[in-house]
Amino acid sequence: MMRWLIGAPLLVLLVLFALSNATPVRLGLWPTDLSIELPLSFAILGGMGIAFLLGGSLVWGSALAARRRARRAEAGIQALTAQLDRLRARLAEVAPAPLPPPG
Repeated sequence: MMRWLIGAPLLVLLVLFALSNATPVRLGLWPTDLSIELPLSFAILGGMGIAFLLGGSLVWGSALAARRRARRAEAGIQALTAQLDRLRARLAEVAPAPLPPPG
């Protein structure tokens, strides 16, 4: 529900922006003769979309490294817990049983 409350007004703004900026512009790649003519709104929204995807991939990459470190740390904790359990079992075998309380 919250997604629609935020997304619907933004979608309306995007549509209004696209309809308001329909003037054709020519985009060219400098060292070559490649060029394309498209509405200004498509050029701007396309650039924003590319920037969004690049930013998302950077965030995903950094989160991937953090998840890898967390996975390694968790594996280390499990190994240390297993070693602690083995040492406690070994101590129970070696140490004498506690004396019963007097009474």
